[in-house]
Amino acid sequence: MSDAPLNPEGHTLPSEFVRIEARALLELSLRLDGPMLPPFTQAVDLLLETIARQSRIIVTGIGKSGIIARKIAATLRSTGTPAHYLHPADAVHGDLGMLSHGDTVIALSSSGETEELLRLLPLLKRLADKIITLCGCPTSTLAQASDVVLDSSVSTEACPHNLAPTASTTVMLALGDALALEVSRRRGWRPEDFAELHPGGRLGKRLARAADLMHSGDALPRVLPSTPMPQVIYEMSRKKLGMTTVLDDNGLLLGMISDGDLRRLLERDGGRALDHTAAEIMNTHPVTIAASAFASSALALMEEKKITSLIVTDPHHQAQGVVHLHDLWTLQLL
Repeated sequence: MSDAPLNPEGHTLPSEFVRIEARALLELSLRLDGPMLPPFTQAVDLLLETIARQSRIIVTGIGKSGIIARKIAATLRSTGTPAHYLHPADAVHGDLGMLSHGDTVIALSSSGETEELLRLLPLLKRLADKIITLCGCPTSTLAQASDVVLDSSVSTEACPHNLAPTASTTVMLALGDALALEVSRRRGWRPEDFAELHPGGRLGKRLARAADLMHSGDALPRVLPSTPMPQVIYEMSRKKLGMTTVLDDNGLLLGMISDGDLRRLLERDGGRALDHTAAEIMNTHPVTIAASAFASSALALMEEKKITSLIVTDPHHQAQGVVHLHDLWTLQLL
């Protein structure tokens, strides 16, 4: 860091630590565009083959590499690829039982000479189908024993003494993310699949479906076409959604009536407004949405149409429920 910018006290600016890690990532991206692409593609192919035969992906490493290994396993799971973390020390005390013939191991070691991994190596070679290594030294013992080696080397660590694993673990993490995302992409992973694995937290809320939010069953406001206006108003007031669906005897959606429709009716007909039936004033082309649609899609449609309610229908135009703008407020989408 001799050329690094200094603060008034003569110390390296903290931003230089970040720049060193950023340069390490840039070097990684250039390798991935060049000589590293074939082994990276081979690694992805091995993981896809592992998934296809319903075997498991085991990620292992110790120390700082072990922390990154846990994150890579979590990212694989999060994007639909079954993966488990195996602690090398625990492996020789029984946890090796999670490894079966046909599984693929992803091993992380900056030096490729990590004692705990090398002790485990003969067992991995005997049990695992393939070993993929993320390593900073392609001539190391671990790299030489692996089927695919992905170069995670860095020119320098961000540590001022070039000792603490910093840039090297950042590169390992990015390389593991790239593996997980490329496997996910080639498997055709969709937002719908992602939603199935993330039901909790704010992310889960943003991925909620219309079916999860809709007012259905007895909570669905509904009237028949022949329903007189006093009963229409009663149903709208009772269900508290500011609207009602108009359905036939079989639940087929014929139209809807909103608070706005009532106001326009009163302005037009005054005291004769209550003489009408639902069929005479309903909107025969209400905006609808599928039960499988995301909450974000429902919000976008409401904003586009400047409305506060969407009727959820099935492919046969049967009314299933109503999603209201207030339901989306609770998801913090606005």
